[in-house]
Amino acid sequence: MGALPVYRWRLAPDGYATRRQLRAAGLRPGGQDVAAQLERPRRRRGPLVAYLYRIDLAKPVRPMTPGRRAALAKANRARRICPRCLTDAGYVIPASLGTCVPCNSPSTTARSA
Repeated sequence: MGALPVYRWRLAPDGYATRRQLRAAGLRPGGQDVAAQLERPRRRRGPLVAYLYRIDLAKPVRPMTPGRRAALAKANRARRICPRCLTDAGYVIPASLGTCVPCNSPSTTARSA
């Protein structure tokens, strides 16, 4: 297998797009291999790399089915439930905290007691 063509940042030819650009256009790579890559040089580390896919081989994004929508809603609901107090926090609980904000920072009256 030959090497991938490498382009400098912002100098890729037309007809190529990153995953994010494809998604914004309502497309997906659709199983195709990476066609090229972009490299953005950095001073003290290796270059940033972005993989490019051919737009003409991209396929449309699959529509959301009722089953997928229900599974996604269930997963998002689980991320809102505090494991300590078992209540819906009303927001996605940060992984850095692990619990809702009231459970993570006890009230000042509890500290003084």
